[in-house]
Amino acid sequence: MLYKGQSFILLLLLISSSALAQQGGHILERSVYSFPSWDIAKETTLVDERHATKDEYIAAVKDGRYIFEKIIYNSDGLEVVAYLYGPKKKLRAKNPVIVFNRWSYILGDIAPVLLPIFHRLAKEGFTIVAPMYRGSAGGEGRDELGGADLNDLMNVVGLLSEMKSVDTNNVFLYGESRGSLMVYQAIKEGFPARAAATYGGLTDFDAFVTNDPGGARTSTIWPDFEENREEIVARRSAVQWAEEINIPLLLMHGSNDERMSPTHTLNFAIALEKAQKDYGVIIYTGGKHIMNEQRVERDQDVTEFFKRYIVN
Repeated sequence: MLYKGQSFILLLLLISSSALAQQGGHILERSVYSFPSWDIAKETTLVDERHATKDEYIAAVKDGRYIFEKIIYNSDGLEVVAYLYGPKKKLRAKNPVIVFNRWSYILGDIAPVLLPIFHRLAKEGFTIVAPMYRGSAGGEGRDELGGADLNDLMNVVGLLSEMKSVDTNNVFLYGESRGSLMVYQAIKEGFPARAAATYGGLTDFDAFVTNDPGGARTSTIWPDFEENREEIVARRSAVQWAEEINIPLLLMHGSNDERMSPTHTLNFAIALEKAQKDYGVIIYTGGKHIMNEQRVERDQDVTEFFKRYIVN
């Protein structure tokens, strides 16, 4: 492995409150998630053997050391959803945090899919927060696949500041597929992470639109895509602005990725090297898009990488 942000007074208060609401990142509602059985989860959600075995899922559900919560928070005046997973009991020391950025476009409830991943990360000493982005999991707003929805990730900083059990000095970004696009943009915009990792990453949006199966969705997301193609592509193509990546980055990809060519990661690595950035690359031989067969190894590699950058 290579490892190379009087009435006059009343008016001011109203303006300040309005600006704060638009910025967002404040918890509006918090509830404990109740998980269905494996069989029901398979019927009603996206979870299946690509993400976890039945035994992995049941073990995570039954592990009483941790609690999985659904959070509704404010982001740009919208009510959006995030998931929180961490120790049930109060710890003496605050936990470092992994902000997990999920895959795909608009999704429903994917908590059963995320649970086994979060369980692995939590056992390594991390608390996990996962923004679902506007329009998903019952949240308000419209997902722009790396547009205004980026604020839903940036506003997680506000959520963390309201959680007494987490260490806001040790926050890390982790992204899968579309989530990688969010991670790269967040780094560029100054998200206060100490390091980041991605797998099945999307770094060249033009190549994605042209060559990959998901590219056909562009006209649905952006009716004006052809008129604004250059701007839309540039914003979502980290390979074009590798010099903006200023924290350590671990790139992971499966050699047999059927959804996102490994060239996304390899070309980005070359750009990072030219920009003299601190990065690492792991190509998992035979790995597919979500690297289901390497999922335990993948998450172990990530937590080991993050632990290098934890500060006391």
